[in-house]
Order: sequence, then structure tokens, then C-alpha cells
Amino acid sequence: MSVLDKLKNLLKGHEDQAGKGVDKAGDFVDKKTEGKHSEQVDKAQEKLKDEFGGSGGQDQPPQS
Repeated sequence: MSVLDKLKNLLKGHEDQAGKGVDKAGDFVDKKTEGKHSEQVDKAQEKLKDEFGGSGGQDQPPQS
């Protein structure tokens, strides 16, 4: 069993919380890089949300 499969099993039932965590991590990276890599961060956030499930508050506008 791969690490990714183990992570998915751990997050099962907590997809929304995982999505929120992905958003927080991306916001942290954006803040530390002063938004220089925001496009790449956004793509990574979407990919992780697709992989682990959960909207992570996608319906809400981005917070600065």
C-alpha cells in the first residue's frame, strides 16, 4: 500500500477538513512568497483537493 493510499484511508470521512487544510497551506505559501507563485500554488491546491476529495470551502471567495 502506497503512502498516498494510506493518507486517503486516514482522511476518509474528513474530506472537507482536508480541503480546508490544503487551502490554509496554500495561503501560507502565497504569503511567504509574496504571491510570486500563486498560479502554481492554486494548481497544486486544486490537484490535492481532487486527489483527497472535499471542496475545502471552494464556494467561498478567497481571503487575503
